[in-house]
Amino acid sequence: MEKVEVVVAHSDRATLRVGDVFVKIDSDQSNLDVEIEAIALAPVPTPEILWRKAPALAIAAVPGEALGVLGEPSPASPAAWAAAGLVIRQLHDAPLPPWPGRILDDIVAELDRECGWLISNAVLPADLVTRNREVAEAALRPWTPAFIHGDLQITHVFTSDDAVTGIIDWSEAAQGDPLWDLASLTLGHEEQLPHLLAGYGPADLDIIRAWWSIRSLCNARWLLEHGFDPNTPGAEFDVLRARM
Repeated sequence: MEKVEVVVAHSDRATLRVGDVFVKIDSDQSNLDVEIEAIALAPVPTPEILWRKAPALAIAAVPGEALGVLGEPSPASPAAWAAAGLVIRQLHDAPLPPWPGRILDDIVAELDRECGWLISNAVLPADLVTRNREVAEAALRPWTPAFIHGDLQITHVFTSDDAVTGIIDWSEAAQGDPLWDLASLTLGHEEQLPHLLAGYGPADLDIIRAWWSIRSLCNARWLLEHGFDPNTPGAEFDVLRARM
């Protein structure tokens, strides 16, 4: 008998694993719609979709190991990180998906709202929030949209023998700033950025750092309200402190 493993569970969605099958249950079915279409369009290694029956989607496990987890050193080699960079470049160079992504005005509004919440609730020192809000400005500019994954966390890219075997969790794929993906993947793993860019190619480091600040500032409240701790070593609050 295969055991049921709870991969993640909160009020928005849950992911269960049984053997080599992942079952995703989402309160918003549009997320599953995006995931299915993005997997079909993305010219990179993706998991096989086994079946869908609302509100669930079953996906086959991909081989290999994730590049790492937030808050711990990555076990992957520099060559594996470079391979990930090359595959992400292929995604960003692909034709755009037919649906739009987030607009700049909405990102700015969310950022200012979350900064205000962090300060007014004394979650973080005001000077720390203010400094990261200043750093964030570099990313708040017009960009040429690319096909982005949208939630390219380090746990979502799998490799084996220094080759990418799969990229998972595509529900936030859209048109967007390609540097958001690079920042998401290297959040808390700044030391891996040169290896990633060895495969991806040149990128503006100030903008990547700005997206680190934005992701950390905007995610903090959600993490706290859903039982996660952004203050664990190497996680979002440490990313913010590194900008001081």
